[in-house]
Amino acid sequence: MPHLRSVSAIGLVLVVAATTGACSGSASGSGSGSGSSGGSSATASSTGPRPAPTESNPPGDIPDNQAFVSYRPSAGAFRAFTVKAPEGWARTGRGPVAEFRDKLNSIRISAASNSSAPTADSVRTDVVAQLKDRVPKFGGPKVTTVSRHAGHVVLLTYEGDSAADPVTGKVVRDAFERYAFYGHGHEVDLTLSGPVNADNVDPWRIVSDSFAWK
Repeated sequence: MPHLRSVSAIGLVLVVAATTGACSGSASGSGSGSGSSGGSSATASSTGPRPAPTESNPPGDIPDNQAFVSYRPSAGAFRAFTVKAPEGWARTGRGPVAEFRDKLNSIRISAASNSSAPTADSVRTDVVAQLKDRVPKFGGPKVTTVSRHAGHVVLLTYEGDSAADPVTGKVVRDAFERYAFYGHGHEVDLTLSGPVNADNVDPWRIVSDSFAWK
């Protein structure tokens, strides 16, 4: 009987050891899994939020940081004036006509002698008729009188197709603002143009407000 009790005790010890080992292995496996999960979480959080994508101006939009410089035509038969134009734009023309251009936008300035000041009616009758013959698919003319730093001016807004790009052949639908300034027998027409979807309200206001007789 003492021998049997010894065998039973040994068996009981082996069973307890086996059970303890199984529990220890399970806990070890569970800890390993938790460690793996914790590592994954740390990796995900370390990446942080994605940076915002870099934005670009829509075609024809003049950048907000665009600088402007004063333009004054060379001395001639017309009354002197100054007007601001975007710095860096290419300038062409001579005499009473000057044009500034950059990509899809342009500013055209023309001066002429005129015995009387332009009115909303004269612009509707004379200027609109001339533009219909010169501007491809001319449309949507609207004539108003607006106030600028130089005083009250006649503003004609309209749309038209640009000339075809010499490389791609692409034609852009343009929006135009034509301001008629008048002083002491001289008229200066300031025409601003760019794609119809461009938001150039502020730059065009800077240019039209900068006009001044000298």
